Amino acid sequence: MPRLLLPLGLALLVLALLLWRRPDGDGSISQRRLIMGTLVEISVPESTPTATEAMGSAFAEMERIERLMSPHLEGSDLQKLGIGVSSATVSDETLEVLQLALSVQQRSNGAFDPALGALIALWGVETETPRKPSPEEIRTALAPNGPQSIRIEADRVLKRDPGLEIDLGGIAKGFAVDRAIAKLKEAGVTQAAVNAGGDIRLLGTRAERPWRIALQHPRDPEKILATLELEDRALVSSGDYERYFEIEGVRYHHLLDPRTGYPARLCQSVSVLAGSAALADALATAAFVLGPREGMALIEGTAEAEMLLVDALGSIHISSGLKGKVLWP
Repeated sequence: MPRLLLPLGLALLVLALLLWRRPDGDGSISQRRLIMGTLVEISVPESTPTATEAMGSAFAEMERIERLMSPHLEGSDLQKLGIGVSSATVSDETLEVLQLALSVQQRSNGAFDPALGALIALWGVETETPRKPSPEEIRTALAPNGPQSIRIEADRVLKRDPGLEIDLGGIAKGFAVDRAIAKLKEAGVTQAAVNAGGDIRLLGTRAERPWRIALQHPRDPEKILATLELEDRALVSSGDYERYFEIEGVRYHHLLDPRTGYPARLCQSVSVLAGSAALADALATAAFVLGPREGMALIEGTAEAEMLLVDALGSIHISSGLKGKVLWP
């Protein structure tokens, strides 16, 4: 029987990926809500009625994005594109996310794939009954996938095979974080942080100092791997320690390689910096699947993206733009 393992941080829905370090006694406020299956925290350094109202609008916007892109909610865009459907008209937001997903899919040579719904359901890593599928089941689940399996024409999404299942779990949360930041900006907020279970977007600074984000060690939840000081950036981490189960001592995690149908094996964790959380979200998954050599090439070839990667053996790899900027414990 598989043994489902969730690290303490994920079980608490607070410290699954990243640990926050904040200056004390500065009058900041934060609010939390459960959205997209994770605890979302919005923090603003200065407590004002405007900031409080803006935080409510930001949460509402994230909930709206969840209603559009969840495969489980009645009437969502993904339900319109469910099994047996060849095409459907969807919202501008879903089109934007799919266009970015398909762009990263192409740039990563298929390491990121927004059409893994059937494969994800097959493994069931995020359910109470995960299992290791047979090779034949995996081949069947991947059969509809591949280049041009999803196309966009005007406001319609077209699937090459009606049996293909779109899943935006590797990018939608980051997009929702971006939309929350946009709502805060619209309200005049100039300093804020949105953290959706480790998908983080930072607005401005924190009390005139950079935000300090500590990355969790992928093999020891009590240790900090490194700390970054950031302003106006998004940071997303993906790791094999987030959601996984074990069979006879072998770890099977949720980061599946679209090319093989099995969990990717070349990394322990990947943390990507980018201008948007949606882009960082997709790139982190792609780089994790690709591994240190190809993953670093992907990041170095992406404008304004940076990465800290821990490979399967525990060695740390840093992109050129981060060298000399990482604070080590």
